[in-house]
Amino acid sequence: MNYGETIKNEFKEVGGSTSIKAFEAKVTLPIPVNSDHALITGADFVYNNLQFFPWAQHTDLFSTTLKLGLASNWTDKWSTTLVVLPKVASDYKHISEDDFYLGGLALVKFKKKENLLYRFGFYGSQEAFGFFTTPILGIYYLSPNNKFEMDMSLPITADVNYKLGIATIGMDYSGISRSFKVHYHNSPTLYADVSSVEFAGYLQFNIVKNRILLRSKLGYSNNDFEVYRENDQIDLGISAFNIGDDRDQLNPSLAGSVFFRFEMLYRFHLSKPSPSENQ
Repeated sequence: MNYGETIKNEFKEVGGSTSIKAFEAKVTLPIPVNSDHALITGADFVYNNLQFFPWAQHTDLFSTTLKLGLASNWTDKWSTTLVVLPKVASDYKHISEDDFYLGGLALVKFKKKENLLYRFGFYGSQEAFGFFTTPILGIYYLSPNNKFEMDMSLPITADVNYKLGIATIGMDYSGISRSFKVHYHNSPTLYADVSSVEFAGYLQFNIVKNRILLRSKLGYSNNDFEVYRENDQIDLGISAFNIGDDRDQLNPSLAGSVFFRFEMLYRFHLSKPSPSENQ
C-alpha cells in the first residue's frame, strides 16, 4: 500500500495550480499447482484526486484491476509469466461496460545465474484513448553478499538499492500510461489520458525478518492528466509514442512537481514450492 502527494503542479500558460493525491493498494497471490507451475491471482486498486482546470472542483479517479495468470518453469533456465488484467477505470459515478478495459502481460525469463535473471516481454491494454502497448526489457541482479539489488523492467519500472542492515537506501523510477472515464451531469462523457514519469530516492526499513518493508520516498514527478472527448482517440500508443494522434486537448497541461510518498509492503512465504515470483 502507498500514499503520495505532489507539492504543487502548475497549470501551463493559464496560471493556477493543483496538488495530485494518490493512493494504491496491490495484492498478488501465487497459488502453487506443482513445483513448476503456479496460478497468479490478485487485484490492484488506484485512487487519484486533482483538479483538471484551475477553477474546477477536485475530481476523484478510481481504477480496480483483477489479476489472473500462470507462472511456469519450463527448464532450470527458462520460465514464463502470462497474466490477464481486466479493469474498471473511471470516476465511478456511472459505471457501465464503457468503463471496462482488458489488458495483459506476457514475460519470458532467462535465469543466467542464481542471482542474475533477464526478462523479455510485452504489456498491452485497451484504454479510453485506444490501444496501448509497450515492450519490456528487464534484468534482476542480487549481489553475492545480498546487499546490492537491481530490479528493472523498462520502460515501466526500475529499482536500485543497497541494504544496510535493518535499513535500505535506494532509487526508483516508474512510468505509466492509463486512462479514466469522467462523467459530468448534462455534459458529454470525457476521459483523462494519464501519463506519469516519476524518479525518487527512498529510505526503507526492513522489519519482522524482512517481511514488512516501510519506505519513505521523495522525488520528482512529471504527471499529466489530459482531458479529451470520449470519441477523440489515437490509432495506437506504443510506449512513449502515439500514432495517429490529432486529438484536441480540453484542459491545460500540468507542469511537473516534487512529490512525497509513504509505502508499506508485506511479503510472505508460500507453504508449497512455487516458481520464483520475487524476481
